[in-house]
Amino acid sequence: MTTHAASITGGTAAEIADSVRGLVERGHLSPGDVLPPVRALAEQLGVNRNTAVAAYGVLARSGVVVSQGRAGTRVARRSRVPQEGFAAAGSLRDVGTGNPDPRLIPDLGPALAAAAGRHVLYGEPTIDRDLLVWAREWMAPDVPADAADLHLTLTSGAVDAVERLLAQALLRDDTVALEDPCFLASIHLAQLGGYRAVPVPVDPEGMTVDGLRHALDQGVRAVVCTPRAQNPTGASLSARRAEALREVMSEHPYVLVVQDDYFSYLSRQPFHSIVGPEHQRWALVRSVSKFAGPDMCLAVTACDADTASRLEMRLSPGTTWVSHLLQRITHSVMTDPAALALIEQASTHYAERNAAFAELLTERGLPATAGDGMSLWVGLPVPARDVAERLTRRGWLLRTGDDFRLEETEGLSHHLRLTVHDLGDEDATTLVADLVDAVHELG
Repeated sequence: MTTHAASITGGTAAEIADSVRGLVERGHLSPGDVLPPVRALAEQLGVNRNTAVAAYGVLARSGVVVSQGRAGTRVARRSRVPQEGFAAAGSLRDVGTGNPDPRLIPDLGPALAAAAGRHVLYGEPTIDRDLLVWAREWMAPDVPADAADLHLTLTSGAVDAVERLLAQALLRDDTVALEDPCFLASIHLAQLGGYRAVPVPVDPEGMTVDGLRHALDQGVRAVVCTPRAQNPTGASLSARRAEALREVMSEHPYVLVVQDDYFSYLSRQPFHSIVGPEHQRWALVRSVSKFAGPDMCLAVTACDADTASRLEMRLSPGTTWVSHLLQRITHSVMTDPAALALIEQASTHYAERNAAFAELLTERGLPATAGDGMSLWVGLPVPARDVAERLTRRGWLLRTGDDFRLEETEGLSHHLRLTVHDLGDEDATTLVADLVDAVHELG
């Protein structure tokens, strides 16, 4: 505990949070400073432990502090954290973006023209009738509920959905099982929500059975799983693995299971659920941004009745619906044969370009396998940061596996996540040669 942390005052959660915020704003607490543990703070202030928990929860949700599990609660750093698509590339060729190819995103012009029509007023149904019919057909085959009883909610993208789902199920310091390596947004959600993340290793068949069992033994209250095209590894659940995970989950029917199937229309793999028919708390999230464009911030969530009710409560304090214009555009795109054909072309393109690049690497002595998804997860015999540094000198900007680590561990990552589907044959060959040379220089 820092000297100024001892200056925290207050008798209610709001007063304590305001005190910490004031110390940060006045510079008495600096980014990275450790705050007192909840129990110690409660004793220091003579308040109930739950009051201290609530105060830290307020601070975490506002981004003032982050929870780092056993490392404690710290004042949030102001430096930019890793995020998808962002890199100060300058003149470098960025092969770490995770972005779709804009040439393979459907033209929204016709859909935009068709979306304009009658105005939507307060109190009307939150989901457009036509989109509701389409969304039911999209979600119903893959959830443990009858189509007639299916509860659907719209949010502003998949990350928004997962954040709200976790917030309605978890309190600060609750544990959540996340894949490791992990999608960047999930790491951020756990930190800002003050949740303690329990890592579940991922192998080529997806989330591991022993890893999930270990997380459940730790008392996790929620599990976030990517059934297809896991980011960053590209792993998709096999039927055998999904069955084994369902068996493990069957012993914990009230643990919330969130399945983020973000790559759905683009995936070359079948969907396999880890939720069995008797599971009580579940949600399937599917967004349209990867195939309809990142600016199409719309996701459909299907979940059990109780979770749906809680999720709607989480939406009620703010905007209670996703723009109906956006809904109409989405419906227009996703029911247009030409747009669907382009999405299928994009799926083939990503798979073929990734496979070709993996084959080039393998031929040059760096064994690689193309999973599902936008990017490749490439293993190296040397630390990835050292390779990335050398590639920078050759004009390439890469993203190392260190960004995707759920917890700080000893040693450096030996993986790169490469987005190479938009490279031409010549550029792809050059990148492979540069990558192999860098590894040899370090070997």
